[in-house]
Amino acid sequence: MNRRQLIASVAAVTTISLAAPTWAQDEPLKVGFIYVGPVGDGGWTYQHDQGRLAVEEEFGDRVETTFIESVPEGADAERAITQLALAGNKLIFTTSFGFMDPTINVAAKFPDVKFEHATGYKRAENVATYDARFYEGRAVIGTIAGRMTKSNKIGYIGSFPIPEVIQGINSAFIHARKVNPDVEMRVVWAYSWFDPAKEADAAAALLAEGVDVIMQHTDSTAPLAKAQEAGAIGFGQASDMAAFAPTPRVSSIIDNWAPYYIKRVGQVLDGTWTSEATWAGIGDGEVVIGEITEAVPAEVKAEAEALRDRIGAGEYHPFTGPLNKADGSAWLADGQVAKDEELSGMNFYVEGITAEIPQ
Repeated sequence: MNRRQLIASVAAVTTISLAAPTWAQDEPLKVGFIYVGPVGDGGWTYQHDQGRLAVEEEFGDRVETTFIESVPEGADAERAITQLALAGNKLIFTTSFGFMDPTINVAAKFPDVKFEHATGYKRAENVATYDARFYEGRAVIGTIAGRMTKSNKIGYIGSFPIPEVIQGINSAFIHARKVNPDVEMRVVWAYSWFDPAKEADAAAALLAEGVDVIMQHTDSTAPLAKAQEAGAIGFGQASDMAAFAPTPRVSSIIDNWAPYYIKRVGQVLDGTWTSEATWAGIGDGEVVIGEITEAVPAEVKAEAEALRDRIGAGEYHPFTGPLNKADGSAWLADGQVAKDEELSGMNFYVEGITAEIPQ
């Protein structure tokens, strides 16, 4: 190494050290969380709060966590995030897609605070993003749904028509139809992440159309309660929702945020945190398929678990061609796998879904 290289290396190390100091051990790291729903929702927010509690258990008195729940997306979110920053939180997790712009806005005002935004795509020097490949789990439960429907009509309750949700609808349909070519997918939009009354109404509307399997990308247990009344089946969303097992909840997609939260808090503590984008799935342990109950035939359970394991091992991607778009145009050729960039902007249904995506 010549002198110029040595000087450059020392300068780089010095810059990194100044940018990311190890956290002072004589004071706890304050970590804040913003939730779109209540911690008792039994779904999305509940699972994020389980991750927060895991952070406390992992780091003990080295951290101090707090949260604000039931924060509407929009201006209220910006006020709540600002409140956490002003309270001395040096790492703030904002856990809903609609918190994206408020997070970016607040981060610009607090450059010494690190922010983590869930499911979004906008980053900054002090803003990282993290997401889960929920569509991998939808492939597994779509397989169960396709095998178990008797009416060949599967219902899906969407929250908002954003790529994350559209991915899930498409993945569930593709894999339901792989095992049952007669399957139809009916979609109803709740236009809310957490609203038990709207979710119950959406489930009732689907059941009235003859649906006997319900999936959801909303956060409450209301759709499972409606399925129970009608003798239909459903799946836990975001958390296990095991109180409804063995039926109508015959399995679940569980969002396991704890490892990510522990990792990122640890990086702030040891000075290695950087802004990055992560998108983890079954193979990373971030998307978990909950217990498949005895209400599911043994051969269907084995089929679903085999698919889960192939996805987790990287042997199979849920969006593998041949696949066309709903308008009949070609999308993926035989054996071709969708790129992450395509999935991140997904704004179309695959061939076979006749519903329209709201604009």
